[in-house]
Amino acid sequence: MIVKPNEFQRRRRQLLNMMEVGDIAILPAAGVRMRNRDVEHRYRPDSDFFYLTGFPEPEAVAVFIPGRKHGEYILFCRERDPRMETWNGPRAGQDGACDIYGADDSFPIDDIDEILPGLMENTRRVFHSMGYNPEFDTHVINWVNALRDKARSGVHAPGEFVALDHLLHEMRLFKSAAEIRTMKQAAKISVNAHQRAMRACRPGMMEYELEAELLYAFTLGGSVAPAYNSIVGAGANGCILHYVDNRAEMQDGDLVLIDAGCELECYASDITRTFPVNGRFSKSQRALYELVLAAQEAAIEQVQPGKHWNDPHEAAVRVITEGLVELGILKGRLPTLIKNEAYKPYYMHRTGHWIGMDVHDVGDYKLGDEWRLLEKGMVMTVEPGLYIPAGTKGVAKKWWDIGIRIEDDVHVTKDGYDVLTGALQKTPDDIEALMTK
Repeated sequence: MIVKPNEFQRRRRQLLNMMEVGDIAILPAAGVRMRNRDVEHRYRPDSDFFYLTGFPEPEAVAVFIPGRKHGEYILFCRERDPRMETWNGPRAGQDGACDIYGADDSFPIDDIDEILPGLMENTRRVFHSMGYNPEFDTHVINWVNALRDKARSGVHAPGEFVALDHLLHEMRLFKSAAEIRTMKQAAKISVNAHQRAMRACRPGMMEYELEAELLYAFTLGGSVAPAYNSIVGAGANGCILHYVDNRAEMQDGDLVLIDAGCELECYASDITRTFPVNGRFSKSQRALYELVLAAQEAAIEQVQPGKHWNDPHEAAVRVITEGLVELGILKGRLPTLIKNEAYKPYYMHRTGHWIGMDVHDVGDYKLGDEWRLLEKGMVMTVEPGLYIPAGTKGVAKKWWDIGIRIEDDVHVTKDGYDVLTGALQKTPDDIEALMTK
């Protein structure tokens, strides 16, 4: 495990320090999801829950009570059960919750309705992320109502709910050194996977064959799953932003766009590269590709402490709009075209997003009505693109069915930036050289 137990302990302490004596925070684990009939999806912990606990099992609830005499971190989880463990593998149980995962105290999850209301007695505020898990919200409300029913006995029920996710998501936005190490390892695995796909690509292959190369490399590197559904879109499919069918044959002369990244220990990587199926860019493909690459390079240069979130996007938009004018795809004065968003038919998405435990990670992009400033520890993607499907009015046929996106994961450092995925080739010459090896 790259993220060590003391890292989870530090996070819990940070949360407890933001709370006061008389507060209680309650956070459930993700539930098991059924794939079909009696087959379950592979279990993936809830990101907020795992961020604080490192606990990998379902049917668990973490409780935090600052100043509690018998321990501030309580973990409700499943008891050891030799019969069930024969079927589904070992459980931590109450001893493991404390000895392995750092809980101060642990109780069986089946006893939560009896024990948790007592822990909530005479607390003033409940920190809980309401609305994400309606079934669990009902349990919390029932526990509060049970305490209200005891008011004549002198029991005080909590009178205020506070959004726990507001605190946690701001914490998660700023990555520690341990988190960056994990994300760098995830990036390394994903870089190897993209390189493998580039080397394997040939006309006549199916998109899913390239996806299989990616998945093989993810698993070989130690990842148990992709961070999201992989996009492998050749030709016209590269112009579909969220194309995930990956069932078409790749034709000689087409570009193929791969947007794929692995997840490692609940941390995501996210890379997009676009390259020629036959290993050689045509003149038109290279022209548009170099424009997108120039836009990405300009955007990455804006990933600096003190710049605001929108600076990379504005830089990419300016380069792309200017380039589209030079190529004859747009006509007019640059300031007017940018103001009128004339680029949007060809570049319709934002230039990036936060990335961390979730591929589209948590964290506010604005504080109040202002774009937030970039700060050390933030990690974002930078991913400009151009998409010109066949039949686009007013655009010459030589540009049709060209879809290009170039995406890297960029860490904001003390003095600038670090491209976590920078080892992956992205100039046309470097891509062609790799594909001929």
